[in-house]
This record gives sequence, structure tokens and C-alpha cells, in this order.
Amino acid sequence: MKVLITGSHGQVGHCLVSQLSKRSDIEVIAFDREQLDITNGQQVKTVIEELKPNVIINAAAYTAVDKAETDIEMSYAINRDGPLHLALSAQKIDALMLHISTDYVFDGDKSEPYVETDAPNPKGLYGKSKLAGEEAVANHCSRYAILRTAWVFGEHGNNFVKTMIRLGKERPELGVIGDQIGGPTYAGDIAKALVIMMDKFKGGGQSGIYHFSGEPHVSWYQFAKAIFDAAGKHNALESQPVVNEITADQYPLPAPRPANSRLNCTKINKAFAIKSSDWQATLENIKAYC
Repeated sequence: MKVLITGSHGQVGHCLVSQLSKRSDIEVIAFDREQLDITNGQQVKTVIEELKPNVIINAAAYTAVDKAETDIEMSYAINRDGPLHLALSAQKIDALMLHISTDYVFDGDKSEPYVETDAPNPKGLYGKSKLAGEEAVANHCSRYAILRTAWVFGEHGNNFVKTMIRLGKERPELGVIGDQIGGPTYAGDIAKALVIMMDKFKGGGQSGIYHFSGEPHVSWYQFAKAIFDAAGKHNALESQPVVNEITADQYPLPAPRPANSRLNCTKINKAFAIKSSDWQATLENIKAYC
């Protein structure tokens, strides 16, 4: 089976390549932007029709949330047009398409975790462009799964865990937002979930949107505290900074963030027996982030 992965140098893409390369039944075709520019429709069409993969996993995305507010054209080119080009080509060769999306398609005003049937209402340009990408996949590919996730982190690439460790080395005291709640999600677990979905779709999976993120749900402040607790436990830092809880209003950013980023993962558990990411367990490997 041929599996084509876009965004292979990103957090999830890197894990996908690593996991799938160990399987003898799969031929991995991995592309980063230098090898395949998904915003170039003709290039996507030519490459996919030539290679004819059985599965296309789109792990490429424009993820600079604040920069997206002004870099609108590029955000939509990567997050909307790219998935559209891939979906059109997937449909033409009857390939399964797996696409990664985000909690930012929601406004965060709901009091409970979001389910797949909740109406999206993104506040920022990043979320709007990702929602447009979801719609492109769903409207142009008959065999697909859209995986919404949140607060992604891993040993590879830039993320909140690495930022906290870096700041913890540089500063004796930090302020971290405590009024935004979500589920930190380990990139390796997202890759595993996509692989399980891919395998089970062989027998005829149900196309649609699925939520997958980590538990327990915490604030950024609580997440930061857990990171530094793990760093202390495993002697990853010479000294731990004092972490103060602040509000989002005290740390204004160009792009609005959802106050509630919690995703209900019941659907994916029932359909594929996939459990939520245990982000606390993955912090046992905290030295890999230093």
C-alpha cells in the first residue's frame, strides 16, 4: 500500500513518517513543501496521478496563528487551497484522504467540550482558513476523514513544551494564561490515531469529522506547571521558574484564541477504539525537549 504524506517535516508529519516507515506492508512517500507545494494545483495533480497513492495524509498546514491575521493570502493558500487540490486528486484516483484540522474552528464560547456536530464559528483567520480546508475536503472527496486536534506538542518542531523549557532556562519567573482550557495532544499519538484510522478504513470506514485530543483538560497555566514538575522530577532544568497565573487579557495577542478548546473524543473512540492522548505520560520524556 502506498501512503503519501504532506508536511513530512512538521510535528505530526515527522511522527507519521517514523511510524509508517517501520511497516513492511507500506511504501511511504513523504513530501515537505520543498518537494511538493500543495498550493500549486497543477503540481499536486501531476504528482498524485503519477504516484497513485492508496492513501493521502495531509499534515501540511499554515500554523502561525498570529501571523495569519495579516498573512491572509498565504494562510488560505495552504489551509484551504492545498487541501482542495489534494482532495480533488484523491477523488480522481479513489484514494482515502486523511486531513488534520483544529479546535480553532470553534469560537470557544461553549461551556462543554465540543462535539463534531457543533457549529463551527472561528474567531481568527487561522481558524477560518482551516475551516475552509475542512469544507474543501468534505465537498470534493468521497473517502475522507478530518481529524480535529488541539494544543499539539512533540519532541520534533516548535511547540509550547519547548517554549516553556527554553523560557524556564532564561527567566526566574513566568506568567502563563489560566483562563483558556484545552487538551494538550502529543504529536506521536495523533500519528498513531491516523494510522489506526487508515487501517480500519480498508474495511470500509465512515467518512466524516472526528475529534482527537489529550486528557485531562487543563489551562495553559496548568500545562506549564505540569511541564516544570516533569522537568524537576527528571532533572531537566537546573532550577525551576516561578509560574504565575494570568488572564488572556493580560497577555494580548493579534489573534483571538478560544477560551474553551476542549474536544469531546467519544465518536473516535466508538468508531475506531482510539483513546484520548495521555499527555501526562509523554512528559516522562521531558529531557528530549531540552
